[in-house]
Amino acid sequence: MAALGESPPIEAWIEVAGAAADAAGDVIRGAFRRAGAVETKGDGSPVTAADREAERAMRAVIAAAFPDHGIRGEELPERNVAAETVWVLDPIDGTRSFITGKPVFTTLIGVLHRATPVAGLIDQAITGERWIGARGRATTWNGSTARVRGCPGLARAAMYTTGTEWYGPEERAGFDRLRDRVGMTLFSADAYAFGLLASGQIDLVIECRLAPHDFVALLPVVEGAGGIFTDWQGRRPDPAGPANILAAGDPRVHEAAMAVLAERPA
Repeated sequence: MAALGESPPIEAWIEVAGAAADAAGDVIRGAFRRAGAVETKGDGSPVTAADREAERAMRAVIAAAFPDHGIRGEELPERNVAAETVWVLDPIDGTRSFITGKPVFTTLIGVLHRATPVAGLIDQAITGERWIGARGRATTWNGSTARVRGCPGLARAAMYTTGTEWYGPEERAGFDRLRDRVGMTLFSADAYAFGLLASGQIDLVIECRLAPHDFVALLPVVEGAGGIFTDWQGRRPDPAGPANILAAGDPRVHEAAMAVLAERPA
């Protein structure tokens, strides 16, 4: 446990996050594009044995290295979440892509220290891509520095969202206004889109009602690449609950997108 005023051992956490992602990747590659049962959870989302096995593999690595840390994952029960340091895991973010054979799903590993996201990892086990972000250091993509790109305004922006089925009526209206003003709108990349944002391939990602396991890992990756990661009101999202997320590479695009979302119908 880091004492008050002492810097947390982020580099050690990043090393363990990489080992945990490796363990999850072994499970995922063994199950990808192989027939398997798909269950439906209470919230209507799909889950497979690979989701649960990958999370178990990650938990084993983390618990062996840091037995006093907490773990909160999408598929398995919470463990010691009142701890000063808590790992937030999503073994397969984008299970719909996984079960249909499209390699844009990711494994997400986030670290909360005193309820603040301080490190995050996005891993794509099939394409071999890994983004790592942490407080006080630049984000990397496969070991090279990742950096967002500049964009003068919405009309030139490429925007991703996973899908609109999670949007309520007011949220959908805001999204529709924004979609009408950006240069390009693309769908169904889940957390992979945030890696593309961090690498300067796109300009904006908007998501609705993400759970903490969906976004805690993403914030350090985007911010470490020079991007902006907030809720739809421009606030830092609360890692304790669901949030509507707006991430951008250029402050001009982020500001313009927030203004569009805040508009009210005449």
